[in-house]
Amino acid sequence: MAKLKKTMFREYDLRGRVSKDELNKESCEIIGKGFGTFLRQLNVKEVIVGFDAREYSQRLKDALVYGIISTGVKVIEIGQVIVPIAYFAQRYLKVKGLAMVTASHNPNGWSGFKLGYDFETTLLPDDIKKLYQIILEEDFFEGTGDVKKESGIIQAYNNYLVKKINLKRDIKVVVNAGNGTAGPIVPLILKRAGCEVVEQYCDIDFTFPHHEPNPASLEALKALSSKVRETKADIGLGFDGDGDRLGMVDEKGGIIWPDRFMILLVRQVLKEKPGSSIVFDVKCSQALIEEIEKNKGNPVMWKTGHSYIKEKAKEVNAGLAGERSGHIFYRHGYYGYDDAVFASLKLLEYLTAQDKPLSEIMLETPQYFTSPAWHVDCADEVKYQVVERLTEELKKEYGSDKVIDISGARVKFDNGWGLVRASSNLPVLVLVFESKTKEGLKGIEDIFRQKLSQYPEIGKDWKSG
Repeated sequence: MAKLKKTMFREYDLRGRVSKDELNKESCEIIGKGFGTFLRQLNVKEVIVGFDAREYSQRLKDALVYGIISTGVKVIEIGQVIVPIAYFAQRYLKVKGLAMVTASHNPNGWSGFKLGYDFETTLLPDDIKKLYQIILEEDFFEGTGDVKKESGIIQAYNNYLVKKINLKRDIKVVVNAGNGTAGPIVPLILKRAGCEVVEQYCDIDFTFPHHEPNPASLEALKALSSKVRETKADIGLGFDGDGDRLGMVDEKGGIIWPDRFMILLVRQVLKEKPGSSIVFDVKCSQALIEEIEKNKGNPVMWKTGHSYIKEKAKEVNAGLAGERSGHIFYRHGYYGYDDAVFASLKLLEYLTAQDKPLSEIMLETPQYFTSPAWHVDCADEVKYQVVERLTEELKKEYGSDKVIDISGARVKFDNGWGLVRASSNLPVLVLVFESKTKEGLKGIEDIFRQKLSQYPEIGKDWKSG
């Protein structure tokens, strides 16, 4: 058997470079055999398979499917789609298995798999370990599965979303898809819902000539901001490479980070479902916590990662869940998977019911100065150990009661907080800082820069994620 790099088997996804050493025809076929066996052990005999708009995705998908059907699992192919459509297809076709070939927002040259075995359930760390062990032992089921191609899923998803939304007035929206998979799909849905849509980088181009398909990157947000101001739009919406993450700017081009635009969704949900739990990850703003409490909701902080958040949201029966990265899980009146398109429509529904522009609405929310999510290089092989050491240092210096360690270390200071954690998807550490003042923000950042500078395993350059 070809040796598969263990670093591709991450916390809740598989992710690697398309190369002879990582993701290729042979390795994807083996992963397919492993996942098919994993499903058979759970008595799941059908699986939805989709892929994103990368030059190599269909080839990797074909190899994965070949491996899956060799275990006797039936494959239902839904073609090139965004991740939320793959999740929707599970419900629409009543199929529990899921394999989505996607590089998400990663640069060109990367790919990976989002894998699931039940509705709104993707693999968690123990599942990933089990899958890796199956592959390591070559303990594969054998059988003859077939392949069925299912057309019409995109249209069914479109119809389902539009029926659930009621915009109260006309609204002009810029959509930036970063030349990714969402480009041919999202503008049509927003138009059907009643929006005037200005398209930006909505043609598929896997070379990503303008910026990476990451709506949290400053390059993407600057492009979106510029287009909103140029076209005098009411709002700008950015989607990542596979359509499960959302970015936003207001009518002035001002950046609204996801943990802040979640406040508007919180208001909606808690008005309709008072007392509901709201789940959010450790990178989220204190402003979100304050708004949940103000609206009589139950704030639940949890680990970063779409699989973790979905699991916790189910556990506490949350009405809404979300991450600073832009994954939004609308469970009240929806299925509960991360869907940037549905989240954007609910935000537009909220906005069109107000008599103020978005920038004024946001000024009425708790105000903090917040950094981008900074990425600093740190190899996959050592990043978790480095964060463990940093966490222990921070606990000793500031006290265990000041450090939340459910996902890295979130340290509470008198004037704000700072976070360091290992990325689940990339060989980087992720850092976020927040304070009531600009000076406080810089002070907290300086503390973390000084700490990280003492570790030779950590890179020196900080880039916005």
